[in-house]
Amino acid sequence: MNVLQGNEFDTGLLGHQCWLELANGERVELPVDRWTAEPGDGDEILLNACDGPTLDIGCGPGRLTAALLERGVVALGVDSSRTAVRLTHARGAIALHLSVFDRVPGEGRWSHALLADGNIGIGGDPVRLLGRVAQLLAPDGTVLVELDPPGFGLRHERVRLHSPTERTGKPWFTWSWVGTDSIAALAAQAALRVSWTTQRGQRWFAELVRP
Repeated sequence: MNVLQGNEFDTGLLGHQCWLELANGERVELPVDRWTAEPGDGDEILLNACDGPTLDIGCGPGRLTAALLERGVVALGVDSSRTAVRLTHARGAIALHLSVFDRVPGEGRWSHALLADGNIGIGGDPVRLLGRVAQLLAPDGTVLVELDPPGFGLRHERVRLHSPTERTGKPWFTWSWVGTDSIAALAAQAALRVSWTTQRGQRWFAELVRP
């Protein structure tokens, strides 16, 4: 969920089919069912890696934030969408309506930060995003990030959200996709390094730490 672009993703947060339309006409379906479901098998990779206070960036409907709280892990979701914050609260979890680039509570003290569901694309500049996330972490903190498969590379595109109920898309904004084989170079530019990568089904994940 793009913290820079208001509520473009609200259609999907509410469980309705939607996709990203690229400027070239390409269409990327969004995993709405995953956003609104209970945590699945791939989500366990992220959840199991969080054993201390965790910031869920672009938390959406709050499935991961709530799951961490159920495990006894302190967790805070942040999202630019008021709908996302409301849905997270409805799950019994805590979320704030703000951008990751705004002042975030606990800056410099979070043990973990989550960038799940492709949120590495927030703002269309992964290096800037990772640099900002690093500022939020404690010295030994980690970033848990979901990625595209190896071979995908790095891609920046102008996109807008579409759904079957809308004749025209919402406003255009910039988004990025990062393949698993591209994350090391991007992390290094943000003064981070990859400590592990793994796959679960069709989903890929990495943990980033300070060198």
